[in-house]
Amino acid sequence: MPCISSFFRGCWSAAFLRPKNNIKGANNTTMTDLKTYGYIETEDIQEGLIPGRVTELRRERFTVMTGYGEVTAVLKGAFYHSADTRSDYPCVGDFVLLQYNGNGDSLIVTVLPRRSKFSRADYSGHAAGYAKTIQEQVVATNFDYVFILTSLNLDFNVTRIMRYLTQVRQSGGQPVIILTKADLVDDYNPMLAEVINSIPDVPVHAICSHTSLGLNELAPYLLPGKTAVFLGMSGVGKSSLLNALMEQDVMKVQAIREIDSRGRHTTTHRQLFMLPSGTMVIDTPGMRELGLFEAGEGIHASFGDVEEWFGKCRFADCRHQAEPGCAVLAALEDGSLPRERWEHYLTQQHEHKYVQDRTGYLISKRARDKMTVMQGKQTKKNGGWKK
Repeated sequence: MPCISSFFRGCWSAAFLRPKNNIKGANNTTMTDLKTYGYIETEDIQEGLIPGRVTELRRERFTVMTGYGEVTAVLKGAFYHSADTRSDYPCVGDFVLLQYNGNGDSLIVTVLPRRSKFSRADYSGHAAGYAKTIQEQVVATNFDYVFILTSLNLDFNVTRIMRYLTQVRQSGGQPVIILTKADLVDDYNPMLAEVINSIPDVPVHAICSHTSLGLNELAPYLLPGKTAVFLGMSGVGKSSLLNALMEQDVMKVQAIREIDSRGRHTTTHRQLFMLPSGTMVIDTPGMRELGLFEAGEGIHASFGDVEEWFGKCRFADCRHQAEPGCAVLAALEDGSLPRERWEHYLTQQHEHKYVQDRTGYLISKRARDKMTVMQGKQTKKNGGWKK
């Protein structure tokens, strides 16, 4: 079977095998039009700097697409002093300003404002209950759609999808649920219906990357200039889907384990790919666990049906435990509010509070450090420091 459906072959003619993003500069040098990579010029650029988009990150080295084509780059020394936390460092998908060097590494000077950002909690290798400090790990930025991938096999888990969905709604991107490996089950419709019933306001698609089943349903999201990010656990089929959409094997894939239907790590770093259609895809390594980070707004968006009961309680400060006139307890009793739904809400709120408690002191420390620096600069300006 072909790796992509006839629908895509019809829409993506040979003219789109490479995006039309090359133009001729004044010196007849081939230039790259960054608009095809989603760049929108919104501010004046300091003389000596050029814009670019980070397409790959391997340790401390970045691959950046610029008007001069693809370049390798490192952070300028001053960047380490100006960044408050690791979350301020460039990530795949970021637009940056850099000092271009045609004969070596260019220098990234600053990260431009992000219009969307997917983050997760970084427990620094500790179990969730034992982490003293929790930091933000930025996974991808500046995307339009977030494809939440999960496989239709023994590892299928709606609760996990809901956790991803909460963080996606916090990110600023539009969530799309992709149920992969439809060829591994006799009938995937019951599982498809379960996701739709549990999450009725998010599009859901069942696909098989190897047979092209359902790939034509993804066409509305795969438009020129748009960016999608693939998220999911290891082995859910992110690399297989990317290969199918790219119409070539750009990522290595491995078979799932028979004992538990879980896949093995194939993607080891984050990378942005340009599809033949002109759509950009950010592929990410599989996540064993997704820790929610600053997910208050995401929880509110995901559980609006739960929180609407709060306003019906007799007391404004009702804790929904044993108070008289509690609308939540009444709804749980008569089934208007499913108990499982309520428990999912409490679990995510508990985790959100835990993360907030562990990150609060870092936020206060950054504020104190900034104040100290500002006071020092003001003192020096007023002549308070002597050489």
